[in-house]
Amino acid sequence: MTPEKKVKNKVVKILKELGAYYFYPVQTGYGRAGIPDIVGCYRSHFFGIECKAGKNKATSLQLVELEKIRDAEGIAIIINEENVNETARLIKGE
Repeated sequence: MTPEKKVKNKVVKILKELGAYYFYPVQTGYGRAGIPDIVGCYRSHFFGIECKAGKNKATSLQLVELEKIRDAEGIAIIINEENVNETARLIKGE
């Protein structure tokens, strides 16, 4: 299992505990580039989560998509090993 997959699994565990609706958008040649790894809704708030591992950073396209989510008053976050335990707090908007 890749380090990024471990982060995703931890995020999904937290989302399940919260009872959040979420899914992994499937990237095909017909979609938009840069879409977050996990998108969903929690207590009427849309969220997008980009998962990273190690020293990996979000790409420019990913940052643009996250900013679009924020502009629409959604929750847009980047989660890695260092802040994965903050996922619930961030999703709740605390």
